[in-house]
Amino acid sequence: MLPYDEQENLFVLFPGKLELQIDNESGSCYNCKHSTSHPTIQEKNMQLANKVAVITGGSTGIGAASAILYARAGAKVVIGDVNVEDGEKTVASIQSEGGAARFLRTDVVVESEVANLMKTADETFGRLDVLLTCAGVLRGPHIRVDRFDEAMFESVIDVNLKGTFLSLKHAVPIMERSGGGVILCVASGAGVRGGSSSVPYGSSKGGVNGLVMTVDPQLSPLNIRIHTICPGSIATPLKLGQIAESAERMGQSPEAAVEQARQSLGEPEGVARVLTFLVSEDASYVRGPISTR
Repeated sequence: MLPYDEQENLFVLFPGKLELQIDNESGSCYNCKHSTSHPTIQEKNMQLANKVAVITGGSTGIGAASAILYARAGAKVVIGDVNVEDGEKTVASIQSEGGAARFLRTDVVVESEVANLMKTADETFGRLDVLLTCAGVLRGPHIRVDRFDEAMFESVIDVNLKGTFLSLKHAVPIMERSGGGVILCVASGAGVRGGSSSVPYGSSKGGVNGLVMTVDPQLSPLNIRIHTICPGSIATPLKLGQIAESAERMGQSPEAAVEQARQSLGEPEGVARVLTFLVSEDASYVRGPISTR
């Protein structure tokens, strides 16, 4: 069996008996007879009006796609990322459509920078309603555990797990003062529903899921809903980089491997549509971890 981060998960699963099969290309539901049964963001229109969202790792991939859709739905967005160039491009794209957004260079492993990101959102827009933690790295695919470098292992754990912890730590007090909110912590099918090609990546994403399960009962009395998000195989810079590195390690062409993978990978926008729904009032009855294609 392939590691989970090399498989495709074709479902969006909601806890309990409800299972929706989402087509990432059209955004429609396979369980319906036609594509208009579930309103699009445009049809719903401004479903996130007056909400303020912080997105870590929002410069590219799922984070950037979500930032754009959140803004189109009416939210004010603050992006924190170490990737300044793409972060500023994402903010410019939002602003060109009339949306409100800010970018702040933020390294999620540095507590003072994470604290400043949350403070900036609060001071700029007066509240915090949504936190989406997308900041993540994948290093060392297909390296055996007994050959894995300790420093590399720790660097992945720091960004993926510690970064999520620090984001929660500094977002929760502001969100509590705002009357509650929604937190989405991006993990992966790798480390939650299956293995990974990277020892620290799978370990860190399993840790994110454990962190969410641990803090969920702490946050529920504060009117804060929290979910682990487990994307499958999506064409993000992280995923494509992993594919290229794996191919190179096996003596194959990285370019050819990426080109071939693109034919089956989902798009970040498909996941972003799900994440936009999850932070809206329409999702107030949803609980537990969410898996996407």
